[in-house]
Amino acid sequence: MPTAATDFTQRLDRCAEDTETVLGRLLSDTLLPDEIARPRRLMDAMRYSSLGGGKRLRPFLVVESSAVFDVPREAALLAGAALECIHCYSLIHDDLPAMDNSDLRRGRPTLHKKTDDATAILAGDGLLTLAFDIITRDELHKDANVRLLLTRALARAAGIGGMVGGQMLDLAGEGRFGDREPVDVARLQQMKTGALLRYGCIAGAILGQSSQRQYQALDDYGRALGEAFQIADDLLDVEGDAAALGKQTGQDAALGKTTFVTQLGIDGAKQRVRDLLARADSALSIFGPKGDVLRAAARFVAERKN
Repeated sequence: MPTAATDFTQRLDRCAEDTETVLGRLLSDTLLPDEIARPRRLMDAMRYSSLGGGKRLRPFLVVESSAVFDVPREAALLAGAALECIHCYSLIHDDLPAMDNSDLRRGRPTLHKKTDDATAILAGDGLLTLAFDIITRDELHKDANVRLLLTRALARAAGIGGMVGGQMLDLAGEGRFGDREPVDVARLQQMKTGALLRYGCIAGAILGQSSQRQYQALDDYGRALGEAFQIADDLLDVEGDAAALGKQTGQDAALGKTTFVTQLGIDGAKQRVRDLLARADSALSIFGPKGDVLRAAARFVAERKN
């Protein structure tokens, strides 16, 4: 009998492969109705930053939260691909000289290093807008109201009250706009990193037309997982290996960022992760064995090495 950890690993790998296939199709050169052209340089740049790498954790969360409600896998993969487009766009823009000024991403040159700043900006813009093309498609769900709820939730997770707003708070905390502004690390995390991870969890509840209690359980789980992910990321920046991570370590300290590690210390941050795992496990209790893969996902997030 496979263990929950083994089952998780196999399902994560399968989701990564399936997401790669879906993204490859979505990023092909084939024109959609009402499109005039797909410029080659733009498409090559979008594919470079979206294909051939990454754990695909966010699409995985969509697929597995949807599986709790027996949502068709094809629909969940499509919603997951939309979320991954948002994530990949954010990485392109985060790496730019005006933001984190990074040279490496997933062990390869960042897109602006591979091409140029203008191409990177437009490739990010292209992925962002493609995400909303995908999430509104009829094949996601026959009920237009479900598609509306998915779209609205994605916009809010990615936008001013979510990821984009969190990035602005992060830059302000570094002193990019004058004196360093005080940083509420928990709020910053909920916005910059946690919002998209949380969306991956509640998307399954929306697609599955869950009860309010089930939605709240996945919401609570997603919030705990998102914070655990960020703390693990902060710890990796201090303790991680650059070769395993595929990017530079020590970036947070170099930029003067306020993180969970700077606020709690290494031991305090690790204890906080343990507390969050317990919270995530408790949130999933209403799903019984159907929540086992999501439980394993939380442990994976907390214990990851890259």
